[in-house]
Amino acid sequence: MNFLFVHQNFPGQYLHLVRSLLADNAKHPGTHEIVFMTEPNRNHLEGVRKVTYAKPPPLSNAVVWDAREYEMAARRANAAYKGALTIKALGFKPDIILGHHGWGEMLNLVDVFPGVPMLGYFEFYYKITGADVNFDPEFPMAEALYGSVRGKNATNLLALALDQYGQTPTAWQRSTYPDWAQARIQIIEEGVDLDICQPDPALRRKTLTVGPLTVTPRQKLVTYVARNLEPYRGFHTMMRALPRLLEEQPDVVVSLVGGNDVSYGAPPQGGGSWKDVLMKEVGGQIDLSRVHFMGKVSYKDHLDLLKRSDAHVYLSYPFVASWSLREALACGCVVVGADTKTVTEFVTHEQNGLITPTLDHEALTETVLRALTDTKLAAKLRKSARAYAEAHLGMDEYIARYRAYIEKITGRSLTAPVPPVKEKPRARATQKARTV
Repeated sequence: MNFLFVHQNFPGQYLHLVRSLLADNAKHPGTHEIVFMTEPNRNHLEGVRKVTYAKPPPLSNAVVWDAREYEMAARRANAAYKGALTIKALGFKPDIILGHHGWGEMLNLVDVFPGVPMLGYFEFYYKITGADVNFDPEFPMAEALYGSVRGKNATNLLALALDQYGQTPTAWQRSTYPDWAQARIQIIEEGVDLDICQPDPALRRKTLTVGPLTVTPRQKLVTYVARNLEPYRGFHTMMRALPRLLEEQPDVVVSLVGGNDVSYGAPPQGGGSWKDVLMKEVGGQIDLSRVHFMGKVSYKDHLDLLKRSDAHVYLSYPFVASWSLREALACGCVVVGADTKTVTEFVTHEQNGLITPTLDHEALTETVLRALTDTKLAAKLRKSARAYAEAHLGMDEYIARYRAYIEKITGRSLTAPVPPVKEKPRARATQKARTV
């Protein structure tokens, strides 16, 4: 089967699916031809033909603010359209096109490849109420900015208007879309590698050193992970919980993994990073010999911290769930999670983790202390977290669900080997031909 993947940051969400297709080719060479269209980058996968399109130039200030995201999406759509024309001119016709609708690249591909089914990733539909906007009263959004929130959905709505196929990883994310759109979006629960993300009891019996952090077997490790340290992932709640947590639990060491940029939401009004803001607020009340800002760490170090963790804090506004939540459950962490649907779709209170109010740092402290001191409960939650991951978050099952949906869309089997090309028999010369 011929696959065309599209994502501005190759390979994006498609690494594991592409690897499964490459595994098909390893067993039966020529089963799939895989083309991946993207902006220029250094990533490479053997067996994947990467085609780049020109990166759109930055926007000018002349573009009205509410339309800026769509303006960039439209530029990407045009760039990807031109890239697809080149692919088509070279003789490639996909049997299916897969890509992330958030960037706009997919919008015009139906014109290049009419009739080819398209499976788009619908990640989130932005809303004024009931989701991330104005969830946190500490950071209210001015009414004058509501138009910019609705403007974020322009690409979403145009993608839905293509009348193609869609998928999203959680029921909560699908629920953010209008009722009329949800029927077009299939839930394909994402998974993690359960062989790599698994408990390692041996780490708890020895001293672990990761960067500036050292934790001995007699100490308790509290972990927190976000792409960047910011309110959307409850960083302010976490920081405000630390003074009392450290005071009441002298054997606690805290690991805070994440960068100092902004992935979601707005930067601090006064400039700088959210780490700077929170350190000004509570930095004088915490022992920095026991609280470690790890920055961005290697994947191995990330997993080692989770496997050694005595309590893993995962907080979030009502938004997209992080991969780290899935990995923490698979590693058998005692997850202390936010009371938002982002988290409660995965974590059930006192069954496979503990739930705490997202914005209440005192409640967070109480819940983390309970996780650290109630050893019987902690043992139960660790076991249940891993059991949940094995039942719902396996990578093989995720890929199987994905492949099954592709087969349903295309009406073709992904595992059927390509039949060998039979050589045409040579035409026999006729008597008349020989005598001419």
